Amino acid sequence: MKYIIVTGGVISGLGKGITTSSIAKILKTRGMKVTAIKIDPYLNYDAGTMNPYQHGEVFVLDDGGEVDLDLGNYERFLDENLTFDHNITTGKIYKTVIERERKGEYLGKTVQIIPHITEEIKRRIKKIGIESGADVTIIEIGGTVGDIESMPFLEAARQLWIEEGFRNVLFVHTTLVPIIDVVGEQKTKPTQHSVKELRSLGIQPDIIIGRAKEKLTTETRRKISLFCNVPYEAVISAPDAKSIYEVPLIFEEQGLGEYIMGKLQLWGENPEWKEWNRFLKNLKNPKDEVTIAIVGKYVHLKDSYISHREALAHVASKLKTKVNMKWIDSEKIEEDGPEILKGAHGILIPGGFGSRGSEGKIMAAKFARENNVPFLGVCFGFQLAVVEFARNVLGYEDANSTELQPSTSAPVIDLLPEQRDVENLGGTMRLGAQKIIIEKGSLAHKIYGKREIEERHRHRYEVNPDYIEEFEKKGLHFSGKDESGTRMEIFELKDHIFYMGSQFHPEFKSRPLRPSPLHLMLVKKAIEYKSQ
Repeated sequence: MKYIIVTGGVISGLGKGITTSSIAKILKTRGMKVTAIKIDPYLNYDAGTMNPYQHGEVFVLDDGGEVDLDLGNYERFLDENLTFDHNITTGKIYKTVIERERKGEYLGKTVQIIPHITEEIKRRIKKIGIESGADVTIIEIGGTVGDIESMPFLEAARQLWIEEGFRNVLFVHTTLVPIIDVVGEQKTKPTQHSVKELRSLGIQPDIIIGRAKEKLTTETRRKISLFCNVPYEAVISAPDAKSIYEVPLIFEEQGLGEYIMGKLQLWGENPEWKEWNRFLKNLKNPKDEVTIAIVGKYVHLKDSYISHREALAHVASKLKTKVNMKWIDSEKIEEDGPEILKGAHGILIPGGFGSRGSEGKIMAAKFARENNVPFLGVCFGFQLAVVEFARNVLGYEDANSTELQPSTSAPVIDLLPEQRDVENLGGTMRLGAQKIIIEKGSLAHKIYGKREIEERHRHRYEVNPDYIEEFEKKGLHFSGKDESGTRMEIFELKDHIFYMGSQFHPEFKSRPLRPSPLHLMLVKKAIEYKSQ
């Protein structure tokens, strides 16, 4: 087994996740079997209970794991499904060690960070690599070198290097190379200090990825090479890119792939970039242009909806159409009215929780329905579109979800039966891939091209089956249901250009070369709407 460990220095948010994903892609194009692990040093057991403003989107895996958004990038770049085990947190590690201590498994020893915590970290890393059947396991350590939370993980990485040997473990350090406007030159001192901090922990980076607005100059690379004790060819420039999908090619052009293969003594095939290049070419050379309004309450941090953003990028390439995303705060609609949606060729309401901004989303759904604007509601967006229809078409003025209004006289959205006695919030929703049966001849059937699909879920509430008959009579047709036929998964509205909702999250399974079918249809219909 070969291991590549990616660390970050100077500041967070430098793109370690994209660096990790890009290295994984580079190796996969050479025929390597690659898997990726994200280490998050926070004490939370998983990302499930975290506010999107704290940590961005909560990404959901097939097995129901609620994980860091970086695993979404790993899946998109590798085009492979990962598991909950691929996200290691401090919470997971300490919980396991403490449970073992309580059972007496440490034979009366004093349980310590070293060796017990570090041994558990290494055990999990090796287990994932072996179970994945990978040639190379890439591990991204979250946070910044110097953070107290990251120390046990960096120590475990150092020990892994000692145990596995320098031919089998490679360190990649991502760091900031700022430009001071007054001087106008790239400054290497932050990188030098960051590497010095890393070396004080017993880790010498093999490769340094320099994040900067512009490409690193020859002089900058030479300086980093000299002061940080890495070969010149191992100093890789990571300038700003228009698309994250360009980054693997930017690295490839600088010889990063060949350098890694040589350093780890790997033998692979000639890299195959044909389809990836075609994807990027289509993305850069659109023949049309549309605007999709994304209505949510976390729009001030775009990472809250990163999977929708990427799904629309995948569609943009497929249709050779530039998709402009107009981010609209749903509370703004409550204040100023739905007129701010005018000019959009399609409307997307993503998932979410809680009452704040929910009325604005309902207003957006109403605007799309009444003005024949292409519409896609996902999870909470699906539920609120059902509430809107119940209020304004069925005539239930008080219709609502019991999540938002427990006393509503028309609970068209209600708590899942198995959720009624749940006390713990973490990991207790209806999560992960679930089978959906699509009605033959429906629009959903036409979109997916098959009767059975599997999509990922993350919800506690569902459409109340007591109201289904009324909805159907008025034209809101539930064309997708779970295997029991009692849970509504997809609705579609008759006599509308495109008005569809899904209880599941189609954005989580969208891939660069295989876009989400529902996002694809939304943009197709937006193009049609624009041309009317």
